[in-house]
Amino acid sequence: MLVLSRSEVEELLDLDELPDALARAHAELSAGKASLPPRIAANADAGLLGAMPGYLPSAGLGCKLVSLFPGNTDRPTHQAAIVLFDPENGSPIALMDGTYITAMRTAGAAALAAKLLARDDAHVLAILGTGVQSRAAQEMFPRVREFAEVRVAGRGEYEEAVRGADVVHVCTHSPDPVVLRGWLAPGTHIGSVGLNPAGSELDAAIMRDATLVVESRPSAFAPPPAGAPELAGIDPSSAAELGEVVAGTHPGRTSADELTLYKSVGVAVQDLAAAALVLAAAQARA
Repeated sequence: MLVLSRSEVEELLDLDELPDALARAHAELSAGKASLPPRIAANADAGLLGAMPGYLPSAGLGCKLVSLFPGNTDRPTHQAAIVLFDPENGSPIALMDGTYITAMRTAGAAALAAKLLARDDAHVLAILGTGVQSRAAQEMFPRVREFAEVRVAGRGEYEEAVRGADVVHVCTHSPDPVVLRGWLAPGTHIGSVGLNPAGSELDAAIMRDATLVVESRPSAFAPPPAGAPELAGIDPSSAAELGEVVAGTHPGRTSADELTLYKSVGVAVQDLAAAALVLAAAQARA
């Protein structure tokens, strides 16, 4: 079995190829070609350990184990390992660090959503948050769109960053809204990847007014630890899936003034798509 450290994964994952790999993964998922049970988790005193298995025809069979320990100060709050298996015989073929993959596939999918859903003339990007996901977004968004201005905001700067922005990417762990509906100009695209069971980083009015896109309806609308708390009470049929927008079976944005919202919970097909790129690069190097 091939074992790859974090430094090797960082070297092998082609970030320019990642958005296209994620687009293929989501198209397969929404077409019913993938197997994706909702995330499960075991709770510890200080955090949780989640399990995310999946199968994707283009990327194979695998499972990610991911820990979430919000109180960590000397290491990432999210840490992960990914195991890939031979889909023909079930043999484990690779074990790799999944912490870097988790960050980059999350930002990569959000960037893909912005590419598909933001207005054609969108040129100002605001990233709310200054942690790992913020840095990943700064890496991935310019790979799918050209932005004339990128604003990165921490606490106390959110409103200034949001006003006048065409794309707003929210990546905090806040249980309270850090972006309000009244700050958003008509036609803004919003992406939200933060998750806190105690609340939401988004104003409820944004959820009400925006065209909603999720990765997977069964996962996004499932109870925690799989789903997003802010989606409780929303009719799942009102949301599109990212793969439907990729495939053109859902139009996504239909007008220049429309608000669009991509709400991410993170799904295993994203990990598989990224891990398959890493594995292929490792095998080509060998």
